[in-house]
Amino acid sequence: MPIEHVEYMEAITKRYSALGYAPYGWIQADSPPALTPLTKPLNECRIGMMSTSGAYVKGQTAYFYKDDTSTRAIPKNTPKDDIHFSHLTENYLEDPRRDPDCILPLTALRRLEAEGVIGDLADEVYSCMGGIYSQRRVIEELIPDLTANFRAQKVDAAFLVPM
Repeated sequence: MPIEHVEYMEAITKRYSALGYAPYGWIQADSPPALTPLTKPLNECRIGMMSTSGAYVKGQTAYFYKDDTSTRAIPKNTPKDDIHFSHLTENYLEDPRRDPDCILPLTALRRLEAEGVIGDLADEVYSCMGGIYSQRRVIEELIPDLTANFRAQKVDAAFLVPM
C-alpha cells in the first residue's frame, strides 16, 4: 500500500474555509528555537520522545478534543496492542491504529537502544493532543509539563514526532 502524504496545514486551512471559519492562526515564532548542541555522543545520550498523536495506554484516560493540553506517559516497553489513540483529527488515525509505530515509533527506538546507537530510551515517552488551538496554553501549560517530564528523566535529547 503506498504511503499517502498529507499536507496538514493546507488541509486544515481548506477545511476551515469550507466551514466558513476565519483562517486558522498558525503560530509564527519570533526567533529560531534555542537548540543546544549535544555535549556527548548520541550513543551515550538518554533519548526522550514526544508524539502529538494523542496516543495513550490501555487504562489511561483518552484525550478530550477541545484544547486538551495534558500529556500521557507511555512506558517504553508498552506492547502495541495496549496503545490507543484519541485525537481531534480522527480521520488520520486509521494507520496508527493498525500500526502504532508509524506515529509512536517505540519499536525503532528500542532497536536503536539495543544496537547501541542511542545510550538509552527514557523509561517513559510522552504523547499529547496535537490539535491544540490555544497557543497561550501550549506555551504556558504543555511545554512546561513536557520540559519537567524530560528533566525528571534526565533526557539529553528529545525526539519530537508530529501528527
